[in-house]
Amino acid sequence: METFQTLDAVVQGGSLAAAAGQMNLTPSAVSMQMKQLEHYIGQPLFDRSGLQVRPTPLARQVVDAMGPALQQLAALRRRTAISIEGVVRLGVIETMLPVLLPGTIRLLRERYPGLELRPVRGRSSGLTEAVKAGGLDAAVVAQPGKGGHLGLVWHELESRELVLVAPPDAQGTNVQAVLRRYEWIRYDRDTIAGAMAARWMKIAMPEKRSTLELDSLAAIMGMVSAGLGLSIVQLAEPAMGLLYPVRVLSLGRDAPTLKISLVTRKADACDRRLDAVTQAMKAALVRVRRSR
Repeated sequence: METFQTLDAVVQGGSLAAAAGQMNLTPSAVSMQMKQLEHYIGQPLFDRSGLQVRPTPLARQVVDAMGPALQQLAALRRRTAISIEGVVRLGVIETMLPVLLPGTIRLLRERYPGLELRPVRGRSSGLTEAVKAGGLDAAVVAQPGKGGHLGLVWHELESRELVLVAPPDAQGTNVQAVLRRYEWIRYDRDTIAGAMAARWMKIAMPEKRSTLELDSLAAIMGMVSAGLGLSIVQLAEPAMGLLYPVRVLSLGRDAPTLKISLVTRKADACDRRLDAVTQAMKAALVRVRRSR
């Protein structure tokens, strides 16, 4: 169905590039879809003799034939979307709660009043296991760097580089200079972000030791802001720097990158409730980025 929609976009827009922008695809993906459609129809749909690919009369006939059917399908999807209802048990790691939850719930209430979201806070490993066991329908977690769990599907929401946070008056022109001046406050090594930070520190400054380890980003930011040390964290919400002023330094080209994903079970691939939650999350994150 998407291929016929792409053909309509090519005909209306006049070019593969215009259709790519409208369909949120790459030009090469549009070209591949059109070749697949030509193979299905059994005849050329485009004149490729000139500098620019042009739709043939047959392409316009196909669009005219499929147009009403596509419109009716779209209307049916909109009509049945209203009936999406029920309860979704959603796990969310602490750092993503203030970033993701307000916008997601607001959009779900606007679009699907009968759909109730029940959030549960936890760590990535525990929430992922709860999804796998059926205790949660989905969870927003830090995605493991390798492997994962069989039977699960990962929907990447965004990725963030870990950064160095130091006291607001920290002296030093580079990361190494700042690292030498302050105690290292670890982020919990049992978390994916904490393990990434520990691996980076082991390479960057293997002699660095820590006497303090916390599992709360807010607590770490408060300690750093008070001048009691530095840490390597992922700042999901930059506004936290207003509550706890710190100096933020990039770790450079080798900075660890944390993927934040929505994890679901493969068996629930056709669950329209989860699809509605996924789309609401992505839209909420877009709004957050624009507001920043």
